[in-house]
Amino acid sequence: MKLITANLFRLLALALLLILLFKTEWLSFLLVPLTKNNAPAVYTQNSLPGLALAHMQLVLISIAGSTVLAVAGGIFVTRRSGADFLPLSRAIANAGQTFPPVAVLALAVPAMGFGAGPTLVALFLYGLLPIFENTISGLHQVSPAVLDAADGMGMNSTQRLFRVELPLALPLIIEGIKVATVINIGTATIGSTVAAKGLGEVIIAGLISDNTAFILQGGLIVGLMAVLIYDAMGLVENAITQRIGLRPA
Repeated sequence: MKLITANLFRLLALALLLILLFKTEWLSFLLVPLTKNNAPAVYTQNSLPGLALAHMQLVLISIAGSTVLAVAGGIFVTRRSGADFLPLSRAIANAGQTFPPVAVLALAVPAMGFGAGPTLVALFLYGLLPIFENTISGLHQVSPAVLDAADGMGMNSTQRLFRVELPLALPLIIEGIKVATVINIGTATIGSTVAAKGLGEVIIAGLISDNTAFILQGGLIVGLMAVLIYDAMGLVENAITQRIGLRPA
């Protein structure tokens, strides 16, 4: 019953997302009451699927960069040679998370110009902390007995890292990537303030024209994408952990 309910929710959320992207006019009867002075209820200034695709490109590129650096950093500070850098690395990752993205855009635009560049920098910094901290937690949770067993089998440090530590830390690392992805899907909307293509255009168009229907369309699409992608990444995580034997099938 629980599985049926979850699948039903997924299908409903996916159907609503597809309608909002490709057939928004079907929901006009719900959106018209939110407009004023006969303003259009459906956003048609740009292709919504195109904006959604550009939005996800920003998120995916930034998350890929954050993942590479955060996982590498997490591995480094959990080694004996890098342990002294843990406080500094943690402070940098925390700064990336707590520094307002709008301020990052304001600082990056003079150097990089308008467009996707400043947004990618802001999203990259914003995605570091969850992945970095989860990588550290995942590596620290590996039992010393398991590490001793790996040493006893004659593994060197590289073999132990890739064959034992990272596979056991993988669920927590993926969880960090999931959280960072959801955060960036929402945060990427601010990219439209510096001319980066994305779903923020719809929300900003609504704010400028005082059109609540536009704001609702943009917000719903971003929210549904975040929920569905988080759910899909959870399914991928389950499949991977089952495949490597960390979770029963």
